[in-house]
Amino acid sequence: MLAGKEMSDLLLAFEEYLSVTKALDMLTVSSYLGDLKQLEEKAQKSLTDLDTSDVLEFLAIFKNKRTLNRKLSAINTFFHFCHLQSFLHKTIKIPMAKISQTLPKYLSHEEILQSIKAIDRSTSIGLRDYALILFLYASGCRVSEALNVHRSDIVEGWLKIRFAKGEKERMVPLAPIALEALEAYMKTQQLGSSDIWLNYKAERLSRISAFKIVKKYLGVSPHVLRHSFATSLIIGGADLRVVQELLGHSSLETTQIYTHIQKQNLADTVRNYHPLA
Repeated sequence: MLAGKEMSDLLLAFEEYLSVTKALDMLTVSSYLGDLKQLEEKAQKSLTDLDTSDVLEFLAIFKNKRTLNRKLSAINTFFHFCHLQSFLHKTIKIPMAKISQTLPKYLSHEEILQSIKAIDRSTSIGLRDYALILFLYASGCRVSEALNVHRSDIVEGWLKIRFAKGEKERMVPLAPIALEALEAYMKTQQLGSSDIWLNYKAERLSRISAFKIVKKYLGVSPHVLRHSFATSLIIGGADLRVVQELLGHSSLETTQIYTHIQKQNLADTVRNYHPLA
């Protein structure tokens, strides 16, 4: 049980743990707190009074395994935190649901460049849209990371990603074509903002707006450009650990899904070009 603390104080401490110690982004922190409040409302008990059966009853609501695992990640992290801080004498840890591995959707280099030819670059907005798509594809950034980039984060062709998911800060080299597009776009901006990606009101571009831009020209979400970045590197022969570092994955296991794409590419090559195929 929690000795002498209000639940709001506990969640505040947990929020600080996620933000500072775990260095998770604001969206993830907000999502975790929302999941815990949802659990508390469903069980009609304070979080520290819950047992495993309460948690399992809550999780049974969610049929989608990815949604279930996201809720479970918040719950397991919370109870681990409570155990670390001695708020609870025992912890609750429920194994994640197994999800069959599927190949991430991606676009080829040719598909991306062909699609962005349709962008009218005679306007500042067009230059922004063109530069943003190239930037996402050239850097492998998560869209939240890209929108938090400041002018000072790009030095001599290198991008410093400061708002990375988890505890990592990483450096990524940017391709010349992306740098040229970025420079052309930034020349149209006023120097009043340190942010790069701005809307027509000269305010920081939102995630929804970035999604709409990429969807408009490529028909996919911005995250597909991250997959496309990694896939292009793997097919080109890049070392898996280098790709892991560029993507900011804390575990190599997360990056290994792209090896399936490499194998598929090799298999397609044999089928297309080997006389016995």
